[in-house]
Amino acid sequence: MSILELAERAAAVDGVEPFNEASLFALRDGSPARVLVQQTEIDGAITAAAFAVGDAPVEIVVDPAHRGAGKGRRILDELLADGEDRYWAHGDLPAARALATSAGLSPERILLVLRLTFDGPPAPERVPDGITLRSYVPQDAEQLIAVNARAFAHHPEQGAMDAADFARRTSSEWFDPAGLFVAERDGRIVGFHWTKAEDLPGDGPSGEVYVVGIDPEAQGGGLGTALTARGLRHLYEQGLPIVDLYVEGDNAPALKVYRNLGFQDWKKDVLYSAVAAG
Repeated sequence: MSILELAERAAAVDGVEPFNEASLFALRDGSPARVLVQQTEIDGAITAAAFAVGDAPVEIVVDPAHRGAGKGRRILDELLADGEDRYWAHGDLPAARALATSAGLSPERILLVLRLTFDGPPAPERVPDGITLRSYVPQDAEQLIAVNARAFAHHPEQGAMDAADFARRTSSEWFDPAGLFVAERDGRIVGFHWTKAEDLPGDGPSGEVYVVGIDPEAQGGGLGTALTARGLRHLYEQGLPIVDLYVEGDNAPALKVYRNLGFQDWKKDVLYSAVAAG
């Protein structure tokens, strides 16, 4: 069993992926890992693993059939001794929370998962004056990547998306150019909403507000709300019953927009840190 197969087994039981998208891309591409720890059985089956690339925090997964035997704690202790001090707990499941607490780790960052369940068509978008919304075409790639970099300049994951990352995502099976909306003003892209549709573990067909990025010079005028609403209408018209999104727990302006559109708290990912504890 590979690490990817191990992750699939864990997701099927937990209802949440143990690795984030960047880690999954790296595993599938065979990219070298900064951290890669595995525990195996005599037959070579991987029963627990830790993975991280670049400067990303570590993610740990234990096979559901082998939990309760201290495998996660042994990996965590080994990594802490090696100086690894930041760990994602996707879903902040009780066992992961207990493991982090017992090791003296403290929450450093909270990434909320919000969910919207459609009970009818979403409200129509109100597009600011001078703005045109349309679907993505390949010629938009360079401008869109540049807008993303400016919009997420201080975001540790999304702001790092380069042309290779963008190409990898647009090559994914789930990518639909009709569901990637760009906002133009005077012929220049000033924002975008990238939607996603796929099957989630335990939920079936679902939509996602994958990324909403607004150029800093265009923020504050309702463009984020308009783009989000346009994407929601697209997902609703595809017959998807629910839509999820990820948002930083301390991003008050974004949380206000999303909650006004009907999103409610669903789950959360927590970044635990030994530094925060000390």
